Amino acid sequence: MKITTIILAAGKGTRMRSELPKILHKIANRPLLQHVYDTAKQLQHNTVKIVVGHGAEQVTETLKDLEADWVEQKQQLGTGHAVQQVSDQIADADTVLILYGDVPLLKLATVKLLINNVNDQSLALLTVNLANPAGYGRIVRNAAGQVTKIVEEKDATAGEKLINEINTGIMAVQGRQLKKWLSRLNNSNAQGEYYLTDVIEMAVADQVNIVTSQPETEDEVLGVNNRIQLSHLERVYQQEQANGLMEQGVTLKDPMRFDQRGSIDSLGQDIEIDVNVIFEGKNSIGSNVKIGANTQIKNSIIGDYVEILANCVIEDAVIGQGSRIGPYARLRPDSVLAEDVHVGNFVEIKKSTVAAGSKINHLSYIGDATVGSKVNVGAGTITCNYDGVNKFRTIIEDGAFIGSNSQLVAPVTVGKNATIGAGSTITKDTPENQLTLSRGKQVSITGWQRPVKKEK
Repeated sequence: MKITTIILAAGKGTRMRSELPKILHKIANRPLLQHVYDTAKQLQHNTVKIVVGHGAEQVTETLKDLEADWVEQKQQLGTGHAVQQVSDQIADADTVLILYGDVPLLKLATVKLLINNVNDQSLALLTVNLANPAGYGRIVRNAAGQVTKIVEEKDATAGEKLINEINTGIMAVQGRQLKKWLSRLNNSNAQGEYYLTDVIEMAVADQVNIVTSQPETEDEVLGVNNRIQLSHLERVYQQEQANGLMEQGVTLKDPMRFDQRGSIDSLGQDIEIDVNVIFEGKNSIGSNVKIGANTQIKNSIIGDYVEILANCVIEDAVIGQGSRIGPYARLRPDSVLAEDVHVGNFVEIKKSTVAAGSKINHLSYIGDATVGSKVNVGAGTITCNYDGVNKFRTIIEDGAFIGSNSQLVAPVTVGKNATIGAGSTITKDTPENQLTLSRGKQVSITGWQRPVKKEK
């Protein structure tokens, strides 16, 4: 079976009060439309067509990597009109799935159930029962319980407005049937629009069975029309991610204060994560890992028995087994730490490798460096890797001891087991097993008086 998925994404989203097209607003740092597309692309033998309108150029440029056919709806004349823009691209034998770009949390299982209800003589419709159905189109059934039509809120009678079962707009239907009904649509309604929902009444008239199904929760089919709804669905999504981790054995100190804005592709056992931790991109976490509060981790690999203390920022980094990071440490892209490395408070590392057993514990910057094993870097040490135009590499060989408040001016090599005296500025390579220091002569001036403020 071939599937053509049509994602309707042309609306302006006036209630978002934003210059940004509604479907580009984000949940878990991904545009709403991206969520819908990602679900659709999990279906086999599926071609995705996205109907855009408001901000079409911005939408297509932002999501240009999507494998989809973009179709522009130049005038927004309703959902039926939007689908009509794709009508000539639909094969008769295809199953056509219609989704919405602002309904981001629809589950693949729900979509598959819908598709399985489609055949030559059936149309599959997703509905949901709401305690407060105001604003939605109502599902009207006959005495036998069969769907006869969908009536929009503005066209509904007082009795019809009491119906709690509402139309989600999500449906699946055979291509040949859909094209026939699209050609018959008119805009004789209160809004003067071409309603896609009118095909339901046409299907009934053609004696096509309307098969309904419902999602597990109403949150699956909720759309985003304002910032409140966006915030609600963000928390729903994050709760799902938190639950998934806890089901795999992760301890979250507070699941309501956790954000996963990417994936954790590999997960060990006995992991503890404190509050306000954010994961982005693709990550891997080993076993017996502890992650402190307010930490951000992006595209990183964390080995077994690693402890990350509070308020760290880790991006595109590798942390070896048994290492200890933070608090208030920052690992920037291309930082690779071997096992048992200690990186302490207010230490920043960038584009550097640090071998096993080395310690950089306080107030230091290590950039564009190769640090050997069992090196001790004293507080306030920096690698001066940038001359304003070019960057150069610092090499600190195994066993070196760098005294506090030292500056290593790259390109420079600190020899094996060398010692750098505190407060030194090192501009030349230093020999192995020797003390190297660079200091001005200390002078005390007898009789010196501290300046005092002159009275006016």
